Amino acid sequence: MKNLIIVESPAKAKTIGNFLGKDYKVVASKGHIRDLPKSSFGITIDDDGLFVPKYSISRDVNPIVKELRKLSKEAETIYIATDEDREGEAIGYHIAMAIKKDPTKLPRIVFHEITENAINKALESPRNIDMNSVNAQQARRLLDRMVGYKLSPLLASKIQKGLSAGRVQSSSLKIVVDREREIKAFKPIEYWSIDGIFQRDIEASIYLFGETKIEKLTVGNETMAKEIVISAKGDKFKVKSIETTKRKTKTSPPFMTSTLQQSASTQLGFSPKKTMMIAQKLYEGVKTDGGVMGVITYMRTDSLNIASEALKSVRGYINTNYGDKYLPSKPKNYVTKAKTAQEAHEAIRPTIIEFTPKIASDYLTGDELKLYKLIYNRFVTSQMVDAEFELQAILFEGQKTTFKANGRRLIFDGFYKVTGYGEKDKLLPQLKENQDISLDDITSKQHFTEPPPRYNEASLIKKLESLGIGRPSTYAPTVTILQTRKYITLEKKRIEPTEIAFTVIDMLEKYFADIVDSSFTSNMEERLDKVDEGEEDWQKVLKDFYDPFIQKIIDGKEKIKSLKVAIPTGEDCPECGSELLLRKGRFGEFIACSNFPKCKYTKNTDGTEPEKPEATDEICDKCQSPMVIKKSKRGKFLACSAYPKCKNAKSLTPPRELKIACPECKGKLLEKEGKRGNFFGCINYPKCKFIVNFEPVNKKCPECSYRMGKKTLRGKDVFECFKCKHKIDA
Repeated sequence: MKNLIIVESPAKAKTIGNFLGKDYKVVASKGHIRDLPKSSFGITIDDDGLFVPKYSISRDVNPIVKELRKLSKEAETIYIATDEDREGEAIGYHIAMAIKKDPTKLPRIVFHEITENAINKALESPRNIDMNSVNAQQARRLLDRMVGYKLSPLLASKIQKGLSAGRVQSSSLKIVVDREREIKAFKPIEYWSIDGIFQRDIEASIYLFGETKIEKLTVGNETMAKEIVISAKGDKFKVKSIETTKRKTKTSPPFMTSTLQQSASTQLGFSPKKTMMIAQKLYEGVKTDGGVMGVITYMRTDSLNIASEALKSVRGYINTNYGDKYLPSKPKNYVTKAKTAQEAHEAIRPTIIEFTPKIASDYLTGDELKLYKLIYNRFVTSQMVDAEFELQAILFEGQKTTFKANGRRLIFDGFYKVTGYGEKDKLLPQLKENQDISLDDITSKQHFTEPPPRYNEASLIKKLESLGIGRPSTYAPTVTILQTRKYITLEKKRIEPTEIAFTVIDMLEKYFADIVDSSFTSNMEERLDKVDEGEEDWQKVLKDFYDPFIQKIIDGKEKIKSLKVAIPTGEDCPECGSELLLRKGRFGEFIACSNFPKCKYTKNTDGTEPEKPEATDEICDKCQSPMVIKKSKRGKFLACSAYPKCKNAKSLTPPRELKIACPECKGKLLEKEGKRGNFFGCINYPKCKFIVNFEPVNKKCPECSYRMGKKTLRGKDVFECFKCKHKIDA
């Protein structure tokens, strides 16, 4: 064996192996093979004050390391071919150390895409492992270990067992908690809208009353609304002005990690974690008639750069398939707003423009195709001509009141040629200035301002990106760990902090303000980037953080009072004699037996007994125990009386049966209740996995003939295909 190539993933190894001849053997390390130990802090400080990580190889990867060492002895040349980001650089370093080779001397190859051409080009120009990138990643890992290993036990001792803290995790949680505080403190403001119908069908809104321009909150009460309505009814109106302007809707840039996760969440309903898992598969290799190949470029990136070959390819595709009027005179360049975007990287794009979503549908699974189509169309449209609209604005003037009507007409579809334009033109009739016009109807409607919405996964990632918290590789894991640690729940896809999250953030704000401060976290990310660029020493970054942080930990152990959510009440349980504790739950404080779950006695803090579950004649179909009626945040439901041994639960009312059949197996479709709201699924689940979150209707898609459903999008009802996502106005 002449050449050994080491990558992280078996799928990646298989794809690359297909491109190379018998002189190459491609093997996978299966991810990280050295890390800080799980059972100890794993960081020591030597006599010179330097931080020394004590890396270890876990038992489960020992066989892999033995195999890599054996193969490395047989090979003439060993190539490190881990992912092109900072973490990939560090993995490559640890592989070299594990196989007992000098990491600075092993050839390192990088590529944005896993195609035959890209791999061969990379082999022609290997470089060395970038120790600045390795040290930046080591600094990140050690910082996270310092916070997690030293602060988490303090939280556990002062608040509750099992709690954790993290540099990115805790500052992200504070953002969620701060939004919830805003919502709770919000006081709605009353305002009124006033709309008129002119000449039977022209919709217009109040624009001026006397000399006052009417904006959203100008009309603040019913008295003022009535005054305007009465005045308008007595007015005679003329067309004061007709203004026509043109406006372009610009194309969006190709995806980078954060925008891909956001769009996949809002358009496909994918969680960030699911999005990255599917993107990883598309990057590492898909089986096609031409062999296994990566069909998208690397998916962890904050760059919007596009390779010149890819630009040439997509421009040729646009010209051939849509015509030269859809092709700009020169390629479009996009600049990321991120201060630290790595310009050597690329945006996320298809590797081969000829591998269209239509062709891809023969090789990809349903979810893979959805994500690939999203990436493909975004890349193609990013290099197309902007869409152009004609905007109309007409003022209808009376003695005291003036109304404004707005119209819009698409005059050139531009990039909508690919994505489709989902809205209808709102055309205004041909009118002349100074002509009389009748006010046929006028209505006033009361409104109240609403609090800021809770974050969903997409909007939280957008916020983290805007504040500079985390990097492309950390967005999805951050959201996942907050859920895993029970700091947040997802209610109808909105992120809601749990009660314990408020307690944790309150304590961290008071005693560890830096940890939850977004600007501090962002500045730390910038310092890590400077380490990566060779402008700052990683040991200094660690020291500047560690010394004051450890002093706060020492002080906190003495000064922070216990905030444990279970506080002894001094009373004994009337049912088993154990001590009663004051506990905090999602719905407030309550008193419960310390012998739970053996004893389930509870009472309210005012001494009254909580409402007991209502008995029913129904039997649990899982354990044959009686079912009872319980209450939750969403209302009453049926639950097994043997809880927590049996956790069977279901809706109190039987699911609604739709009048149309499942498009997959022709079984019955039912409307069911879920944690994130109602959904529609096939009665034959799990054999048939047709599940959707908006109601199917008896309508076939004009594009692919699959079943469509009805949903509200941007305030309008539309029919959307469950397969190809084609939309038409409902």
